[in-house]
Amino acid sequence: MRYLFFSGKGGVGKTSLASSTAVILADAGQRVLLVTTDPASNLSDVFEQEIGPEPKAISQVPGLRAQEIDAEASAAAYRERALEPLRGVLPDSMISTLAEQMSGPCTVEIAGFDEFVHAMFLADYDVIVFDTAPTGHTLRLLALPSAWSVHITESERGSGQTCIGPVDQLQTSKAEYEAALKRLQDPSKTAFILVTQPERAAVEETVRAAKELAELAIVTPQIVVNGVIPEEASDHPFFASRRRMQQRAIDGLAQEFNVNPIQVPLLENEVKGIEALRALGKWVSDDVYAVR
Repeated sequence: MRYLFFSGKGGVGKTSLASSTAVILADAGQRVLLVTTDPASNLSDVFEQEIGPEPKAISQVPGLRAQEIDAEASAAAYRERALEPLRGVLPDSMISTLAEQMSGPCTVEIAGFDEFVHAMFLADYDVIVFDTAPTGHTLRLLALPSAWSVHITESERGSGQTCIGPVDQLQTSKAEYEAALKRLQDPSKTAFILVTQPERAAVEETVRAAKELAELAIVTPQIVVNGVIPEEASDHPFFASRRRMQQRAIDGLAQEFNVNPIQVPLLENEVKGIEALRALGKWVSDDVYAVR
């Protein structure tokens, strides 16, 4: 199984590119799951059909399923499963205290990553494409396995409690997280595609994200620059000036990463629907689609 992760600052077009890649791979005969961990995801709009928390078949693309992970809902479901056996046994005031302790951002992050890890180990697919959340959130999720292992170890020495429940209920998850991180760090199984726009702020965010991935021993093999003004549109002085500015940003990326970034032009229409996703796919490198 192979994993493709599309990540980048919010609004750079990673959902469109991840969705396009998933369609192209499914058209080529691969069994593909497209997963989003982005709270602001619009996969339902892109595919023009309802998509929920369970893998759902994309009606016009045989072999493709899509899924939207809702970390808040996952955390709420976990809290209810953990607290239900205690209702009627412990005082209501203690149940309320436990519920409050399990309502922080730590619980939401872990619950979201738990769903994320579960998706990684599904055996029914050849490729899983992750349309991940904007860079900062994604990197926090990716850092969770090592951070969570330390948190569990420290909790074992103390109260035996974590922000999401008793430690003895989490040992299996800890092992799964460690296995997931190994897959993320294996370039034969996993490819990261950082999506950016040809603007200084977006490029700086991409460079930071790549360095943070490197600290997790994760290689960033592909950079996609989305929204490049086509050369044929630069007859107008305004667009010519904007294109020169964009090319400087692209040159900076090429120098920083010692690669030629994939350039996707600024498109006239919104990328929405299967045929638009297929059309977008012609701009993406075969290296991104390659599944060995």
